[in-house]
Amino acid sequence: MKTLRKFQVTLSIVSVLSWISLTTGAQQSPPVAQLTLKSAVELAVRNSRDLTLAKLHAELADKTAWVDRAAFLPNLSTGTGYVYSSGFPLAPGGGVPQIFGVAYSQTVYNPLASGQYHADKERSLALNASLDSVREAVMARTAATYLDLTKVRHLLEFLRKQRQSEQTIVNLVRDRVVAGYDLPIEQTRAELSLARIEQRIAHEEGRDDALAGELRDLLGLQQDQPLELVVEDLPPTAEESINELVSKAMASNGELKQSEAERVAKIDILKGTRGNRWPTVALIGNYSVLSNTNNFSQYFNKFTRNNLNLGIEASVPIFNPHTSAAMSQAQADVSVAEVELRAKRSQVELQVRSQVFMVHERELDRDVARLDLKVAQQNLALVQAQNDQGRATLRELEQAHLEENEKWLAFLEADFQRQQAQLILLQSTGQVSRIIQ
Repeated sequence: MKTLRKFQVTLSIVSVLSWISLTTGAQQSPPVAQLTLKSAVELAVRNSRDLTLAKLHAELADKTAWVDRAAFLPNLSTGTGYVYSSGFPLAPGGGVPQIFGVAYSQTVYNPLASGQYHADKERSLALNASLDSVREAVMARTAATYLDLTKVRHLLEFLRKQRQSEQTIVNLVRDRVVAGYDLPIEQTRAELSLARIEQRIAHEEGRDDALAGELRDLLGLQQDQPLELVVEDLPPTAEESINELVSKAMASNGELKQSEAERVAKIDILKGTRGNRWPTVALIGNYSVLSNTNNFSQYFNKFTRNNLNLGIEASVPIFNPHTSAAMSQAQADVSVAEVELRAKRSQVELQVRSQVFMVHERELDRDVARLDLKVAQQNLALVQAQNDQGRATLRELEQAHLEENEKWLAFLEADFQRQQAQLILLQSTGQVSRIIQ
């Protein structure tokens, strides 16, 4: 009896501890996601909805082409039924009464259906080939969001330091105003500078939250999961001429592939429409077990229950206005597709050339911002030395700190703009996966 009571007490304690453990675990926040640029891009590719949707569209295009192909495959059907007829023995539809029947048909030559099949096949191949472009777009967007978020968090560090320096200046100016060395407007100016920094911090904190939410959505993470990012720069790329970059863009651009496929598809449809003036050929066959319903044998000299028919059926068009109209429409579609393809090629080339110069311009902006920061750092060191010697006031030193922080912020922004321009060029030339992975 005592043993049983001890067992019940032990079981109750274990149950309570298990419940506490489960409750505590359910209330725990998700673990911190520690990410590098490469791991973030890989995770985004695995969980991308855009890439999944593109694969489904490509699969749907494959199925559509298969439906077109099915018209040239054998079709076999069978059936039976019962019918009552009075007078001449006919089945519904004008056929003879039959107990059981098997029908076979297969299209051998149909230019219009063949053209439609080849057109849909071209579209399917283009959609499958453009999956790489979708993957590049996902990787580029993820990398841009990652770099932007690291930049914003770095900016917030400098802004918070700048807020401390500005608060020190406000306190100094307030003391000088109280002592009568400065006018009250100087205190207002200092407070205005502090308020502007507070405003910018609030703005950047809002951007931090928005970018973190966007990155979690891209990576398939929980929206409340903390992110810990490693500050990284894009790997260097090899120097390439504009013509080489344009060639790579022409070969990898998904929209250009689809435009080319659409042009070829329209040509296939035009060929099929022209061929529609010629006969269509099909294999046909029929086997039936006839019924002697309503004295069928009395209407014919000989009644054969088992019947087999095999042959080739050709349909020759003589006059069909629809074919001429369809040919004109198909020719117009081809002309439109060719013009759109030339326009797309020109657009891709101009876009790449513009992006190359944009990267170069952003690199120069970064160099200017770097030198501007270097001047501010050297000036801060000079004012620091003068302050140590008693030849510069604390306010001048704090002002030098503020100026250095501003130059740091400008440098970080210029560096991010350079990386963003580089990412856009890499995406256009299909090189994001090669550089990041």
